[in-house]
Amino acid sequence: MPRPLAIVVGTCFGVGLIPVIPATWTSLLVAALLLAFHAGSVPLQSTLLAATLVLGVPACSALERIYGHDPKQATVDEVAGMLITLLAVPLDWINVGAAFVLFRAFDVLKLPPARQAERLPAGWGVMADDVIAGIQARIVVGMMLWARTHLG
Repeated sequence: MPRPLAIVVGTCFGVGLIPVIPATWTSLLVAALLLAFHAGSVPLQSTLLAATLVLGVPACSALERIYGHDPKQATVDEVAGMLITLLAVPLDWINVGAAFVLFRAFDVLKLPPARQAERLPAGWGVMADDVIAGIQARIVVGMMLWARTHLG
């Protein structure tokens, strides 16, 4: 992937270049955009996720060559994680807010197997831990949705 494209994709259009908590800002941006544009369609979310994964791995590999191992500037992995966390979730403020907090918590905690996934080479490791954190957060969001529906 050409360096300029890798920087645009890998930093989520420059959000990853924000000097303070770029991963949190990127996650918040994804959550806000999905909510603002009512992007709750599963086919749309799935397409966005697939494109993020396909472009994210080479972009993160390129960013590692520019900035070093697992650079904080690489935030396309947060896009993937948030998309997974919100996949097929009814988009309202409560659900999106809970998904945001849960994804960030799982991303920071790096519970197994997320920590181990970071050891994958280049962009694979950068992306994999956030994909796993997204899956973990989505499971908890799913349990919350079930509880709200069945327990009131």
